[in-house]
Amino acid sequence: MKEQLWTNVLAVREQSPLVHSITNYVVMNNTANALLAAGASPIMAHAHPEMQDMVSIVGALVVNIGTLDEYWVESMKRAVTKAEEVGTPWVLDPVGAGATPYRNNVVNLLTTQFKPTVIRGNASEIMSVARVSVQTKGVDSTHESNEALDAATSLANTLDSVVCISGATDLIVSKERLLALENGHPMMARVTGMGCTATALIGAFCALPKVTPFEATASAMALMGVAGELAAEKATGPGSFQVHFLDALYAVTKEQFMERLHVKQHEAAL
Repeated sequence: MKEQLWTNVLAVREQSPLVHSITNYVVMNNTANALLAAGASPIMAHAHPEMQDMVSIVGALVVNIGTLDEYWVESMKRAVTKAEEVGTPWVLDPVGAGATPYRNNVVNLLTTQFKPTVIRGNASEIMSVARVSVQTKGVDSTHESNEALDAATSLANTLDSVVCISGATDLIVSKERLLALENGHPMMARVTGMGCTATALIGAFCALPKVTPFEATASAMALMGVAGELAAEKATGPGSFQVHFLDALYAVTKEQFMERLHVKQHEAAL
């Protein structure tokens, strides 16, 4: 498993997949730089007239609802419609799901009228997307990853999507499989948009030909966690962490990846 995940990391570096992100104002620069550091090519586009044309040329689409407005919701609908029409994988980040009725309505639209290839969120967000009654704290999680496992399993079965629950332990769930990744560092929670960065990286790996959405999600989260550990060892605080994190995405070696990665695999979701 580790060998295949590393092979996918190299494939992103070599193939430089094009990733279209409809994302939020807070993280645009962060996620674009992270994609570039990992080897992918980012596009941040929102204009209605170019949505269909843009989705037609990219390898994957990322939809992030962090800073919603009516114009961007329409952009999302047009982009996702085209993605599903042409078979382009798309990844949903339900930032702050459960916080407001409007946000919940947008999540409901994106998960009932469409079927995300992958959904990534923290435990509270995933539970909210699955319509479990939870109380969110802004975009932060008030629950541990394992508390959202039943919700993630329900979503995976209902939507036939891969669901990733981010946390101290990242859980990746599909209809048939469950994977746990135990990497990362607490300082990652001190930098805004790290979850959004994880979602963008999932998009990059989903764009790789012949890589399944489950394996793509596992590869992205593995790279994210290992890079976070490497960055934390050099950082003196959140500011320097961001710089070292980008460097780690760019320069992580096979030896570092294989030595640090902690992965537990099950053949069936619980």
